[in-house]
Amino acid sequence: MVGSITDSDALIASLWKEYGKADARWLYFDPTIVSVEILTVVLGGSLALVLVYAIVKEKHYRHFVQITLCVCELYGGWMTFCPDWLMGSPNLNTNSWLYFWVYLVFFNGVWVLIPGLLLWQSWVELKKMHHRGSNSRKKFQ
Repeated sequence: MVGSITDSDALIASLWKEYGKADARWLYFDPTIVSVEILTVVLGGSLALVLVYAIVKEKHYRHFVQITLCVCELYGGWMTFCPDWLMGSPNLNTNSWLYFWVYLVFFNGVWVLIPGLLLWQSWVELKKMHHRGSNSRKKFQ
């Protein structure tokens, strides 16, 4: 929780060091990044486990958890990048094609695309459930 990733020789640290070439905040103890990541690991990780269980066991609360997790992930992404954008992106390496387009846009885009697709899936499924419920109520009236 203190120090910087640059002091570590662990395998996972080498991945963060490489990504840190694109976003310098990952190299040192940036309070915004650390705060968002703690929330992501604790809340997002727990929700992900509950979601896997809900999918496997076909639980009624599956789409509620899925929507909640997706919104948390999208919000986390926004809170990771928006403060830096508002300051003119001083920590983001936008001069390198690799670091900007591959590391920042593509890799972080995955964290927008997947929750977006899962939100769409939940929307479609909830819409189907609503129509089935509306049709069954009409039969009884």
